[in-house]
Amino acid sequence: MVSSTLPWYVARSAGLLAWALLTASVLWGLVLSTKAKAFGKRPRPNWMLDLHRFLGGLATVFTAVHVVAILLDSYVRFDLVAVLVPFASHWRPVPVAWGVAALYLLVAVELTSLAKRRLPRRVWRMVHFASFPLFVLATTHALTAGTDTGTWLFEGVATAAVLAVAGLTGLRVAQSTRPQPVAHARAVRTTSGTERTYASGGSRRL
Repeated sequence: MVSSTLPWYVARSAGLLAWALLTASVLWGLVLSTKAKAFGKRPRPNWMLDLHRFLGGLATVFTAVHVVAILLDSYVRFDLVAVLVPFASHWRPVPVAWGVAALYLLVAVELTSLAKRRLPRRVWRMVHFASFPLFVLATTHALTAGTDTGTWLFEGVATAAVLAVAGLTGLRVAQSTRPQPVAHARAVRTTSGTERTYASGGSRRL
């Protein structure tokens, strides 16, 4: 009895954990970008960006566990076509399709993040922006397909997460529309010991 139900429990728990990790990764990425914009893109500790990547990587791992456990489950009986092709599932085809679409976006975001140094920055940014529809699709999938996500607790957590992502996204957009701050004047000491002061758009003094 335990062996027949274990994949189903693993699939459910892994799915919830994958969504939580994805949400944390998106929120942390927004916090980093808004903070960097507010403070003039000052250098930040490497661990802050590493944590963002680590959360995204863990979300990918638990998504894979979620999919494998579903394939091993004997109750609903999913096959590869059902988990890889949208609307091919005989069980809740539309909610499952949101999850399939989210899976492809997650893979695209993670692969381009791993290959960031080898890709043009414009390409990487365009793909990385897919994190937003990825979050929406994953949340929709969790709310409509999950058997444990119809509770008031999860609905409350999901609502708070959506509001937080929307709020931080609005803040980031507002920051992008503001004029760039004038660079602070800085002193550069030359080899002869003379200081030169530079200001953006200003004159040079010796």
